[in-house]
Amino acid sequence: MPELVLAAEGNTNPFLPEIYDITWSAVVFLVVMFFFVRFAIPRFRQILDDRAEAIEGNIAKADDAQRKAEAALDQYTAQLAVARVEAGQIREQARADGQRILAELREQATAEANRITATAKAQIEAERQAAVQSLRSEVGSLAIDLASGVIGESLNDDARASAMVERFLADIEATENTAPSAGKN
Repeated sequence: MPELVLAAEGNTNPFLPEIYDITWSAVVFLVVMFFFVRFAIPRFRQILDDRAEAIEGNIAKADDAQRKAEAALDQYTAQLAVARVEAGQIREQARADGQRILAELREQATAEANRITATAKAQIEAERQAAVQSLRSEVGSLAIDLASGVIGESLNDDARASAMVERFLADIEATENTAPSAGKN
């Protein structure tokens, strides 16, 4: 019998395992494969799907953020252009206001100068009138004194003395007015 075992052993391939080893290995493989297919693959698939969704969501968020940033940039650029236009308008308005204020100040200064000139002329005229009046009274009293000395009698009558002084001064003014016009011809 040992020869039979040897003969049976001689026909066996050393690289091929026994049937019972293949059977039990296949059963264990199928059980592991069942649990792997039933639990592990769906879990991996879920993890990968969640990750893919997260990546797609992040990409969508990034695209949305980029669109918002571009819109904000466009809005900022538009606001900047509007601000520049408004700044130019404000500058022009300020320049126009400055010119208007300068013109008003010049006008006020001219009016003030004219008022001061008119006041000065009126004051000069009043002082001239006062000087003429003072001069008339002085000339009148001198003329009366002189006439009193020449005539030899006292001219105390104020009405007569005033009339004589007025006639004397009128004659002097008449000669002054006719003398320059005669010199011109």
